[in-house]
Amino acid sequence: MGTGKSTIGQKVADCLERPFVDTDAVIVQQAGKSIPDIFAQDGEVVFRHHERRVCRFYAGQTGYVLATGGGMLVDPDNRRVMSASGLVICLLASKDAIRQRLAGDTGRPLFSGDWEALYDRRTEAYMAIPYRIDTTNKQPDEIVQEVLAIWQNESR
Repeated sequence: MGTGKSTIGQKVADCLERPFVDTDAVIVQQAGKSIPDIFAQDGEVVFRHHERRVCRFYAGQTGYVLATGGGMLVDPDNRRVMSASGLVICLLASKDAIRQRLAGDTGRPLFSGDWEALYDRRTEAYMAIPYRIDTTNKQPDEIVQEVLAIWQNESR
């Protein structure tokens, strides 16, 4: 949450002239309700089911730049599926940066609880992703250039 996945993903897609997909937006569209409503009405288990389905669908596609929800790649099976299908880069930020970026944001159900404990629990999974970029003190264009450099290096 709050690391810049959607913003950076869209900018990278524009640079590469590829379609951009925010997996959370796909889930909202398919479910016909917001993520907070999915959590409140159906529970996190149902949301994670939607995530797995979307993950597997896009892993079978080519040419997309994806921004996944913060929890999608915590699931080892999702992480394996996505890593096998393309380049995965984890965007990270400090707790202080996330707190500042998400202040007043009510559309993130996991941010309203003890999100710092969630952050700590997810760290190990994020560290399992080979490519990571800390976005804490960087401007979006700088992050985009780092992503593109990794992509270019991997494309060789």
